[in-house]
Amino acid sequence: MMDIREKVRTGGLFQGYAYGYPHKMAYRRLTPPVPLRDAWADEPKEALFLYAHVPFCSVRCGFCNLFTVTGEGAAKNRVIGYLDALAQQTEAVHAALGSGAKVARIAIGGGTPTFLTTGELERLFKLLRSFQSGVSDLPIAIEMSPDSVDADKLAFLRENGVTRASLGVQSFVEKDTRALGRPQKAAAVETALAAMDAARFPVRNIDLIYGMEGQTWEDWLASLRATLRHAPEEIFLYPLYVRPLTGLGRKDKRATDAREELYRRGRDFLLSRGYTQISMRLFRSAKHPGECDVHYCCQEDGMVGLGAGARSYTRALHYSTEWAVGRNSVQEILDYYSATKDHSFATYGATLDLDDQRRRYVIKSILRASGIDLAAYRAVFESDALEDFPQLNLLIEHGAAMLTPTHLLPTLLGLEWSDVIGPWLYSEHVQEAIAAFELR
Repeated sequence: MMDIREKVRTGGLFQGYAYGYPHKMAYRRLTPPVPLRDAWADEPKEALFLYAHVPFCSVRCGFCNLFTVTGEGAAKNRVIGYLDALAQQTEAVHAALGSGAKVARIAIGGGTPTFLTTGELERLFKLLRSFQSGVSDLPIAIEMSPDSVDADKLAFLRENGVTRASLGVQSFVEKDTRALGRPQKAAAVETALAAMDAARFPVRNIDLIYGMEGQTWEDWLASLRATLRHAPEEIFLYPLYVRPLTGLGRKDKRATDAREELYRRGRDFLLSRGYTQISMRLFRSAKHPGECDVHYCCQEDGMVGLGAGARSYTRALHYSTEWAVGRNSVQEILDYYSATKDHSFATYGATLDLDDQRRRYVIKSILRASGIDLAAYRAVFESDALEDFPQLNLLIEHGAAMLTPTHLLPTLLGLEWSDVIGPWLYSEHVQEAIAAFELR
């Protein structure tokens, strides 16, 4: 394994988004398919994360490689069939989990969930409520775009228990949104934000992107200042990655070489304004209400994904539908999902042996400011994290992490290195699977 400092020196900070493990490009066809009842039989199910994927958008932005269908015709014509399939899958998954399963939190992502009409959203929320009574009392997050929300739709979401509304603004500077291949007017963004503010969600998040071609520090600062005028509880700062088969990728566009400077100056700007850094990308204000009083641990508890493109996690199996970026391939996968009558099997995914489970725990912990809880790791695996992964000591040597009596914590430098540290800790077999993945 290459020394982490050398890996940063030769490849820079931005070597690919790192969130969890294993990467979805390590997934393959499961032969034979795994019955969901068997996959979840011995899993703890007292605090599950329920995720619903809505794979529809009005347009696909140039930087986007999400699993989504775009266009008023192609997308709208598939919504009803998709919701029908989602209802069938919800019933099958609920039966597989059994009566003892409990949901701790819910997220609705995409795509753009608010691409749906209010009536379609109402049907989606009924499905989520059918999964478990008391859903309205749980934290619920939803993703939105400026062109897909209005006061009535936001009022519906708030009335139906949404506690976190995330608006993908990306930039307040029209020159920069054009460079992202995103048709968006600043006035429309301000209108959407005013409506979101008026709806009084407990947590409002604004997503921003830096590193597009031609972006200057002055442009980036203008977007940061415009964001703070709304004083959101959370802000995500995403570096631009130009991925294959995206609009920018097909045009052979490149991210600016100034991303490292823009990241550091953006981070320092938010820290100086009272925000706390939670991860490389996430910043929270002092008025954030804090994590809800619901037990959920992303390192230990499972995720139940509903819909095409949604991933589900047990300790030993991660599974989903297939994933693609190209328009025809996405439509093919989506149409296959909508035509499927039996959703009681996992057919595509990755199995995790004990080493993979340990790596996942470490990666999901060290990429957040809260770090690795050494006692919690020991309680789960009956071993020591630093002995299982001695390379973590290099993070301490290079000033990217600090060891306390209870935790291994990333420093500011460690958070800065997140998109290198994550892949650096991938196992050899996962790296090989990613390298062999054929994107379509």
